[in-house]
Amino acid sequence: MKFTKEMREKYTILIPSMLDFHMQLFKGIFTQVGFKAEIMTNEGEDVVSEGLKYVHNDICYPALLVIGQCIDNLKKREKTDDVAILITQTGGGCRASNYKFLLKKALKAAGYDYVPILTFNFSELHKVPEIGIKYSDLFKVLQAVFYGDLLMYLNKKTRSYEIVPGSSKELTLKWIDKLMEQFSKNRGISFRDFKKNAYAIAKDFDKLPVNITEKPKVGVVGEIYIKYAALGNNHLEELLVDLGAEICVPGLMGFVYYCLYNFVFDYKLYKKGSFMSFVSKVLINYSNKREKCIIDAIKETKYEPMKKFSHTLELCDGILDHGTKMGEGWLLTSEMVELVQTDYENIICAQPFGCLPNHICGKGVMKKIKQTYPFANIVAIDYDPSATKVNQDNRIKLMLSIARENLLKKKENKN
Repeated sequence: MKFTKEMREKYTILIPSMLDFHMQLFKGIFTQVGFKAEIMTNEGEDVVSEGLKYVHNDICYPALLVIGQCIDNLKKREKTDDVAILITQTGGGCRASNYKFLLKKALKAAGYDYVPILTFNFSELHKVPEIGIKYSDLFKVLQAVFYGDLLMYLNKKTRSYEIVPGSSKELTLKWIDKLMEQFSKNRGISFRDFKKNAYAIAKDFDKLPVNITEKPKVGVVGEIYIKYAALGNNHLEELLVDLGAEICVPGLMGFVYYCLYNFVFDYKLYKKGSFMSFVSKVLINYSNKREKCIIDAIKETKYEPMKKFSHTLELCDGILDHGTKMGEGWLLTSEMVELVQTDYENIICAQPFGCLPNHICGKGVMKKIKQTYPFANIVAIDYDPSATKVNQDNRIKLMLSIARENLLKKKENKN
């Protein structure tokens, strides 16, 4: 069934979980523009078993989990004739491009073929008015991405050093509630409000009591779903914090920039898509102003801010071409180089087993990165239904033991 404008008031849109902080903000934006939205939080063996039941094992693990979570959620609801499902797609050659058709097939097999499916991807932005979303609303979504990235970045900067356990998450959730309240009143969206909030968020995190000691710094990159979703990576962030590491996960805006720049590169390399190239440049200029605002706000604190994406963009030069854009493509390589350059020399490349783009742009470039940066300590961790958490955890612990040895070597070299 196709979702129509008339359904927006009666239907609740179910959104698969991925980024905890961002998803709540997206929900706030959806509510503000007139939709009822709900983030699915169901996890566990039921999700995996439902995914395996309705998706064959050759399909990538993220698809299996997303579809499994949707079916599991529907089976646990008393009423299912007033819900729709929203999924995001990357477009292009990634298997995520097939999510809609796989979900449609799974819903039919499970007896829910009457549940409408909404999709959102950068290659079909021209279709968003069909479901009652204005083009101007897309700028609000971008704003939510920046808020989410800022909160995620400062949360990870403080979480491993907080004196009061849970205080970093508590402050993050407090600000999410504040922002959602602002969204409900059509505030927090103008650049003036954004700047005011960004500086206030940075100031609050700067005041959070922390005890900064020397710890292994770990960066997490990889396929977008596995990198961000606790359901997909077996709660990787919690494991790393428990093992005494500081974490850095590149923000979602990096992926948005990556998608936008791909339209620009398509026109530059192949002379196709002049309109989308123009639209992308407009969105890039809009985003750059907010990116600078976030960086300037963090500079007012004790913490080192993230780099501008215009810097990240160039880091794959000499390793991978910008024409390599399947999956996370050149972004994955650039993020690994940036992490190494900013002292996050220990990197986990989280990927679904058998994900070809990740194996090329992740595993395929590790040797080159290690040759350039001898202290780079990179490990690829595969996730799929048959992979055991014990094996994954053991490989991560081994990586951390090497990280601690490298820390000692650096200390000795300084002395």
